[in-house]
Amino acid sequence: MKPARILVVDDELGMLRAVERVLSDEYHVTATPLPVDALKLAEELLPDLAIVDIRMPELDGFELMTRLKARVPGIDVILMTGSVDDLDDKLVRALRSEAFYFIQKPFDRNVFRTLVERCIELRSRREDHRRHLQHLETEMAQARAFQESLLPEPEATIGRVAVCCRYRPCSALGGDLCDYADAGGGRIALLVADVSGHGVSAAMLTGIVKSAFQASHADGFEPAAVVQRVSTGLAACSPERFVTLIAALISPDDGRLEYVNAGHPPLAVWGTGCQPLWLESTGPLISPVLMPSIWEARTVSIAEGDRILMYTDGVSETLAGEDGSGAEARFAIAIARAASGAALLDAILADVEGALGGQPQPDDLTLLTASYL
Repeated sequence: MKPARILVVDDELGMLRAVERVLSDEYHVTATPLPVDALKLAEELLPDLAIVDIRMPELDGFELMTRLKARVPGIDVILMTGSVDDLDDKLVRALRSEAFYFIQKPFDRNVFRTLVERCIELRSRREDHRRHLQHLETEMAQARAFQESLLPEPEATIGRVAVCCRYRPCSALGGDLCDYADAGGGRIALLVADVSGHGVSAAMLTGIVKSAFQASHADGFEPAAVVQRVSTGLAACSPERFVTLIAALISPDDGRLEYVNAGHPPLAVWGTGCQPLWLESTGPLISPVLMPSIWEARTVSIAEGDRILMYTDGVSETLAGEDGSGAEARFAIAIARAASGAALLDAILADVEGALGGQPQPDDLTLLTASYL
């Protein structure tokens, strides 16, 4: 490791020599009696620490410290004074000016050396902390890019079904997931899931759910098979990890919607001019603690023009009334007014934003709607 670079500025040549004798065996010390020269040297050397006398011609120590910090961001400064006048005022001003420390001359050699050592040590720790934060930010950006790669296109049409989805995480890494896939034969598979927690661990868990959903193509995306694959993927996770989800399969040619609701908020199905039918859970949430579990697949009839709405609890809980009433009434109003899937989801998100009233979003918001054309 290279020795720390220290710039010493004092118009007393004897003090400059004294400081050099104390520090030069361990640090790279550059000394000058002229504040103007100190500014030039600082730009060339980029010192870690400046030791500056307060009373000097041309510039006093406070002004020099301000200019040094402007030219070398992050530099630490120790102020020195040989004056006994107004020591308390100078000390307060030094601290308010963000000096590292204030010391009176003449100083004890060991005290002075210890002070410099502590300053350099703390500076090194700050730099280590900065590098650590930078590393974490890089990892977070990579995790965020990974999670965003899990999301499908916001709008698509597969066969006779138009699908639209929206995703709004409450933090850098959320715990929601939505997806859809062509299941062949004119069918389309849908998924909305909510994993426990937020952050990197939640992003990894959504990756497991996404992988299980995609692997279900081998089972024709049968909803019960999707849930079972997710359950198998969670088997090695810790007990506090869990997932709620809805897996659905629309078969337009058969006029059928098959679904499994694993501990998730209900999905809505409705036709033109009809009130939504709310389809509740058909089994427990997915957790390593609850294995083995049985999730029942149920079927409802659908016809041309019918639509489906799936969402996570971040949406429904925000829209729920203060008296604990459900959000279904708010959904029904948006459903009655929206002419398209995109308009419906955007209207619901606008309702959520209004309900939050400018407060931070407490949970992830994910919605998916499908229309049988």
